[in-house]
Amino acid sequence: MNFLGINAIFHDPAAALVVDGEVVAAAEEERFSRRKHGKRPVPFSAWELPEQAMRWCLDEAGLTPEDLDAVGYSFDPSIAAEIPDDPYDPVRVDYARRAPGFLAEALPGLDRGKVRFVEHHVAHAASAGLAAPSRTSSVLVVDGRGEAHSHLAGRYRDGRLEVLHRQALPESLGLLYESLTDHLGFLRSSDEFKVMALASYGEPRFLPELRELVRATGDGGFRAQAPDWTRFAPRRVDDGTWGGDHADLAASVQAVVEEVLVDLATWLHGRTGDRVLTMAGGTALNCVANSRIWRETPFEEVWVQPASGDSGTALGAALHLAQEAGELGAPQPTAALGRSWSDDELARWLTTAQVPFTTPEDLAGEVADVLADNGVVAWFDGRSEFGPRALGRRSLIANPMHAENLERLNDVKGREQFRPVAPMVLAERAEEIFSGGPMPSPFMLFVHDVAPEWRERIPTVTHVDGTARIQTVTDADNAGIAALLRAFDERTGVPVVVNTSLNTAGRPMVDDPRDALELFGSAPVAALVLGPHLVRRAAFFQEAR
Repeated sequence: MNFLGINAIFHDPAAALVVDGEVVAAAEEERFSRRKHGKRPVPFSAWELPEQAMRWCLDEAGLTPEDLDAVGYSFDPSIAAEIPDDPYDPVRVDYARRAPGFLAEALPGLDRGKVRFVEHHVAHAASAGLAAPSRTSSVLVVDGRGEAHSHLAGRYRDGRLEVLHRQALPESLGLLYESLTDHLGFLRSSDEFKVMALASYGEPRFLPELRELVRATGDGGFRAQAPDWTRFAPRRVDDGTWGGDHADLAASVQAVVEEVLVDLATWLHGRTGDRVLTMAGGTALNCVANSRIWRETPFEEVWVQPASGDSGTALGAALHLAQEAGELGAPQPTAALGRSWSDDELARWLTTAQVPFTTPEDLAGEVADVLADNGVVAWFDGRSEFGPRALGRRSLIANPMHAENLERLNDVKGREQFRPVAPMVLAERAEEIFSGGPMPSPFMLFVHDVAPEWRERIPTVTHVDGTARIQTVTDADNAGIAALLRAFDERTGVPVVVNTSLNTAGRPMVDDPRDALELFGSAPVAALVLGPHLVRRAAFFQEAR
């Protein structure tokens, strides 16, 4: 049976396809439209569908709309609660009610009667509990909002979800964090990760007062409504500077959110006694909080959906329908669920663009030489990632041994200088260098402490607080990156490289070869890897002359 999942209601529109219980394709609309996050998260955009993403999913599997058994839409307007401070929210709900018609128009041949509404947080939960390696797990969903709630705690047993608690709006940890993001001069529902990064530069001196406003209630729920932030610090203008009261406020809110999340997870374990916790929802992208949950709660394992934000509800909606049909298959094997091109197709792209390239027998060795010489490499290989993390398919890669490379990479990408970059490390070497978080960590969703003797050796990826958001790599995960790490280790004695997403500020991650070539032509990187092919900047510009 064939199930298409759709996320369209809030932000990060996406589509995912499950065939006979197996995840075969998933992609975010932004990768096609080149519009960051696909659209703005306002009620008037709720009609916009991930049209290119859902058509690609069908094409990838060789299906037509008539072949679909059901389409899951990750919002149920029948249970939506009116938000008092948003007079336009009924517009969003009305668009959701009309989604079957919109989908049938976008996918000619689709029977609108096959569209089924899946509760937003159930879709989030399914993206974690039904995709994780363990078939029995506790599941924790925390985000900004769904139809009427901002949190779901439950348990999956043999694919069946038992809901143990929901937190009703307007209490919301996600909306609290979004509100702070806006107050600090960033874009809400987009730049929350910047607040997490900024928090490392501050002291949580407002924490005692915030604890009176934001707290767990002991019954699986919490209290969390955005206060008047000017009580703590004036509204920040994003002028490129940071620190002071604003960094302290970020640190204080980050700390109180972590505390509440640890309390929620501990309460959930008390109800289930499970060994494994699975997590989704936008708040599950807070890797600092995830690490505290792993360290401080009784759960032995914590598995976080790589596409924890709203894009992942497309996957969850499809998995939920598959499970209801008795077709739940293998766990999600990878985050590399997007588009790819054959080696010959990539060569034709380069030839058509008149870009000189080679196809080295030892690609890993040649790229390792570039990195050892402190060149930055754009790496484009295999299927693109589903979710916000670059995991070695669409990455900028650099040498981690030079402190100035952090500023250099942030300049290349046009980002704020307080933003960290992350390391990729050979899984078999990770515990020599990193501790304090789960191993393996293939999706870059936890922070680890960098061993003191390594902090000066890999300063580019060591954050100001001595931590790093690591990605462990095995041959099974990504053979090309594993080979690169080994080659770089042979040359430098360091089995670590810098990994940051292959994009520039305000633009989605590179997804197709044209995107990669455009970035290479405009950014100061030394080399571009396009599958097995290698383009060197010097040769490129020599040919151009």
